[in-house]
Amino acid sequence: MNRTAYNILFTLVLPIIVIRLLWRAIKAPAYAKRWGERFGLVTAPESQEPFVWIHAVSVGESIAAAPLIRKLRAEQPQIPIVVTTMTPTGSTQVQTLFAEDVHHVYAPYDHPWFVKRFLKQFKPQLLVIMETELWPNIIHYTKSSGANVMVANARLSERSAKGYEKFVKLTAPMLQKIDCIAVQAVNDGERFKRLGVDDSKLVLTGSVKFEMDLDGSVKEKAAAMQVLIDGKRPILIAASTREGEEAKVLFAYKQCLREIPDLLLILVPRHPERFNDVAKLCSSNGLTVVRRSENASVTELTNVFLGDSMGEMLSYFSLADVAFVGGSLVDTGCHNVLEPAALGLPVFVGPSQFNFQTICEQLEEVGALKTVPDERLLAPAIIEALCDTSLRDKMGEAGKALVAANKGALQRTYDLIMRVLTSE
Repeated sequence: MNRTAYNILFTLVLPIIVIRLLWRAIKAPAYAKRWGERFGLVTAPESQEPFVWIHAVSVGESIAAAPLIRKLRAEQPQIPIVVTTMTPTGSTQVQTLFAEDVHHVYAPYDHPWFVKRFLKQFKPQLLVIMETELWPNIIHYTKSSGANVMVANARLSERSAKGYEKFVKLTAPMLQKIDCIAVQAVNDGERFKRLGVDDSKLVLTGSVKFEMDLDGSVKEKAAAMQVLIDGKRPILIAASTREGEEAKVLFAYKQCLREIPDLLLILVPRHPERFNDVAKLCSSNGLTVVRRSENASVTELTNVFLGDSMGEMLSYFSLADVAFVGGSLVDTGCHNVLEPAALGLPVFVGPSQFNFQTICEQLEEVGALKTVPDERLLAPAIIEALCDTSLRDKMGEAGKALVAANKGALQRTYDLIMRVLTSE
């Protein structure tokens, strides 16, 4: 399938995309807002300088982009930045992190009509795509407009590479239009080369996700939450859990309670539209729940502290003794394992890790992370870490050391962006 066939197919399925958007809006009303932006109906603010367009799909990519955006704003304040996301949670994250410092809209759907409308408004000089959210028309028309295209913090799992190989007539021309791909690891670069990307376009920078903002506000929020928790209890956090995964986490947690009866579970679902369902699931399992949004005390009788808020994940991690990172006991590829590692927590994940494959391997190699095959073996791993202080400390220190040793990707990525901007 080439781009012409892709565009015909996209046009045909557009009504289905709209219906799906309406369906998602039933559970998450935010999907019903700002529809025009998704069809390229945007208005760029007046600017003397051309925009840099940074595309971050959702929450994880927005957090990864945050240090880079802050550095650009600090060192190149004259350059206006437009940040696009695809999801309401990503939108909320951008607005929380940057407020008026950047211009934010939803990314246009990857159809020529919508992409060209967007480009006509913003006229970017550079598109920076975070990680690997590659869309044929966005890349084609951005490049045709005279702008450069760069992929930052790029990762490409074996699974994704095989997917691209199935549509080589579509993906090969798209990849050739990209000016620079800053990869997280050697293996990512090798997979891009396998897809036909010229070696001269690949730069090994490491992952900017190692550059985290563990500022004072994180500690302040954590201290405010700590006040709500009565007594000194061991705490397990299950972070960024996905649909079908909470039941598995609760199964493991109830096994843990047999050995550690005062264990508190902080449960933070990935998507806000599922907060109510997860609260009901906890109650149906005979567990007492206090929601973060209630700002109520977590007593010694509370089993689950439900993290139904946005932008507070680092603070939740700061309260915990041991972390399980979600998306890994269901086949969605694991979420950010670096945040708990940077805070010195032992990290446990399931077998699905393709979103963070290289980083999981690095953490496991130094002993900071352990992979468990299923929920039945998650409980004994957590119990061991909670009951063995030396093991817990050893895992935590190994994680912090690895994060510290891998800093520098931010500066390397920033230098690449400036090189691209000044090469025109």
